[in-house]
Amino acid sequence: MESSADNIRSQMRKGVLEYCILCILAKREAYASSIIEELKAANMIVVEGTLYPLLIREKNQGLLSYRWEESPQGPPRKYYVITDKGRALLQEMDQAWNEIVTTIETLK
Repeated sequence: MESSADNIRSQMRKGVLEYCILCILAKREAYASSIIEELKAANMIVVEGTLYPLLIREKNQGLLSYRWEESPQGPPRKYYVITDKGRALLQEMDQAWNEIVTTIETLK
């Protein structure tokens, strides 16, 4: 049974997941499986069923684009790339995040 703290932690992670995706793609283009691996390595546990709707939403908002690349290990891979609009939003999100962290630190 999930504790109240676990539930809050889960909700907070969901709230910052789109931000995390933009952070990853600002460093380099990536395909979905590599995005999931990086999120898991950062203890931001995510499954494909959660990631794909977010990628589609960010693409539809013009924050991401993608390209196909042949894979030597199976079908072609869809590589996601952050757009200029996505970079601009990421800057705004960075500022908002810093403001939130400052506020919380002030209240502690």
